[in-house]
Amino acid sequence: MRYAPINNSFFKENREQLKSEFEKNSVAFLFSNDEMPRNGDQNFIYRQSSDFFYFTGIEQEQSILALCPNHPDKNLREILFIEKPDKTKERWIGYRLTNAESTQLSGIQTIKYLNEFESISRNLILNSENIYLNINEFVKYSTDVKARENRFLTQIKENYPLHQFKRLAPKITAMRLIKKPIEIELMKKAIEITDKAFRRVLKFTKSDIYEYEIEAELTHEFIRNGANGHAYAPIVAAGANGQVLHYIKNNQKCKSQDLILMDFGAEYANYSADCTRTFPVNGKFTPRQKQIYQSVLNVLKTARKMLVPGTIINDYNSQIKNLLQEECLKLGLFSVSDLKNQNPDNPLIMKYFMHGTSHFMGLDVHDVGSYYKPLEKGMVLSCEPALYIEQENIAIRLENDILIDDEPIDLMQNIPIEIEEIENLMVK
Repeated sequence: MRYAPINNSFFKENREQLKSEFEKNSVAFLFSNDEMPRNGDQNFIYRQSSDFFYFTGIEQEQSILALCPNHPDKNLREILFIEKPDKTKERWIGYRLTNAESTQLSGIQTIKYLNEFESISRNLILNSENIYLNINEFVKYSTDVKARENRFLTQIKENYPLHQFKRLAPKITAMRLIKKPIEIELMKKAIEITDKAFRRVLKFTKSDIYEYEIEAELTHEFIRNGANGHAYAPIVAAGANGQVLHYIKNNQKCKSQDLILMDFGAEYANYSADCTRTFPVNGKFTPRQKQIYQSVLNVLKTARKMLVPGTIINDYNSQIKNLLQEECLKLGLFSVSDLKNQNPDNPLIMKYFMHGTSHFMGLDVHDVGSYYKPLEKGMVLSCEPALYIEQENIAIRLENDILIDDEPIDLMQNIPIEIEEIENLMVK
């Protein structure tokens, strides 16, 4: 663990809030993430399930949380199952949490070993009428790889077919959407590290370096400041590569006249930052680059003010497209006549801006949340307008993270974004 311990009262409060949403006589199971094979005898570096971390603070694999608030035995109302420490195994893969350490991190008093799960879970289930399980319900994500929750669901339905099965995901989503003060502080720390990394890159960048060298500077600054690493695969896109929305190869040379579109963010204590900046390789924007950059920046400054309680993201996205359309008119990318004659099913703005402006932020860089429901205080969203002008080899995207309030709070207001500020830092 690279970060300062999080007070376990946060995880306790989260569990109590979740249990208060259960129907009477219910049991819920949440699982740690699987370890994913990389190649041969290697796994990918482990990252805990965001939901499991949110309720336990435990980052160790092979862990299970069981919640059964109405069980007659008060010692079985909240249980954390972990691997039994084994000195031989620890010699190869490292230290395993003890019972006392698991309690200290999570606040859970009853710690059991995994080999007890089958018998204890049977006890919990047979003393319950409803079984809550947590299946990934992210709208834009599906995978052929079956998660532990999915495998457990198949098994448990076969063993206990007469129980009522219920969804945890909607309840957890509603909780995770509204960030508690400690979560905001952890996100601010991720953002502070992201700021340091960007300033480092501005001083480092010069003609003829490779995109991956810039990525290495980001990684260096993230790790040396206690971040887990990148919150997502970073985009370091020079020149035409900026036209690719999720470009992550980062293997091309940065030429003097190129702009670099860099989408990056640190992950600290599993909380994400998500920042995008665009800057010139040689340290000076051309007049045309400045003109387009300022247009995007103007829209960002307007857009972030609109992230207030009551805003609905899908409606907001449409408004931002209108703002960018006005900027495109000023930039001469199309005319009023072109707009009047455009195909309504394929509007002209989609050639230059083809994605949404905001997504939810938190434990995941694309965090849980609905694009159809009004925003509420305490939510955190990105704000990322852009213009991609392929015929001019110019791609500019700018992105800050915004805390929803009556007066929205830009959590990235200290990360350089103004043209003169960026140029001055690159000269230094």
